Formats: sequence, C-alpha cells, structure tokens
Amino acid sequence: MSPKPALAREPSTVPAEAPRFRSTVLPPTGPHRISGDNAKVAPLRPAKEPSFQPRVPVITGEAHYRGMLPVDGIITGSLGAGSALAIKQRSRPNAEEEPELNGEITFKDVLRVNGYIAGKVFSYKGTLIVDNSARVDAEIDVAVCVVSGTINGNVNAQQRVELGPNAIINGDISTGSLAMKPGAIFTGNCKMLKDEKIEG
Repeated sequence: MSPKPALAREPSTVPAEAPRFRSTVLPPTGPHRISGDNAKVAPLRPAKEPSFQPRVPVITGEAHYRGMLPVDGIITGSLGAGSALAIKQRSRPNAEEEPELNGEITFKDVLRVNGYIAGKVFSYKGTLIVDNSARVDAEIDVAVCVVSGTINGNVNAQQRVELGPNAIINGDISTGSLAMKPGAIFTGNCKMLKDEKIEG
C-alpha cells in the first residue's frame, strides 16, 4: 500500500459548459526612452495648496457672531467650546457691494472692524473701533465707539464717541461724551446722556 499524499487535488465541481478564464502574464516593462524634441519634459511636482492673497480680517477681536458668513476660500479648525476657526479667503473684487458679515455681533473688550459688516453690534463695556477702510451698516450699542470709517445707522455709546478726521456717520448719536476732529462728517441728531453715577 502506498502512502496518501498530504495534498490531493479534488475533482472539479464546475459544470462543463461554464466558461473558463485564462490568465495572461504580461512581460515586465521598463522606463520608456523619449527621443527627439520631446526629450525635455518637465518633471512632475507634487500639487500645492491654492495660494491666497493675504487679506485683513473683517473684524479683529474676540466676539460672538450670529448670522451668515459666505466663504470663498479655506476654513480650518473645529467648532465647539474652547475651539477656534481660521478662515483664509480670496480677495473679493466687489467687496463693497455686500457685507462680509451680516448678523448680530456681541463682544466684551475691544472689537476692530476692518471691512464691511451689517446688522447689530452690541457690548456692555466694550470699545468698538471702526477703521478708515471699514463700513458698518448697523445699529451700534457699546460703551465706547471710535470711528475713522463710515457708519450707516444709529450709535448708542454709554461713555463716549470719538470721530476721526475721515469719519462719516449717517444716523443718530446718543452718548455721554462726543469728540469730533475737523473733517469728520455727521448727519443726524445727537443726544447727550446724563452720567448715571449717584452722588451721595
């Protein structure tokens, strides 16, 4: 008796009419040589991230914003408590046609506006700074408002309003103190607020 092989071929269970596929082995190929004028082909380079022209952010400071934010660029970061987002945007050719932020902005300390915003801006004790190139179409209720750009809307500043030489305000001002430099334009009514400290 002869010993049984460890591996034995089993009989085929494929029906006879089923097609069988043959595998073809292709010979290995090496690099192809380019001859003639096509020999000067530039090497492949890894793809780069799209580049953006640096742009001053529309607002600078820590603020809470509720509204729409159209983005034409890249957003990085994460949403949630204690997190931050970084936004890189392409420069906009018609940036003065529609606001970059349109909604409610609240802040605590200092908020600087460098672009075009609309809606409402509020802070109990904060200082709002409107830069030379900025435009604000909003109702403003803050402690201090320093204006060098354009505001279309009413300004309520409990402590003071300062208008620089290029400032333009189209709206009413309610404040405890008003300082206006030559060249500033103010169209509206002004109401001086009384100091609410109780003497005693």
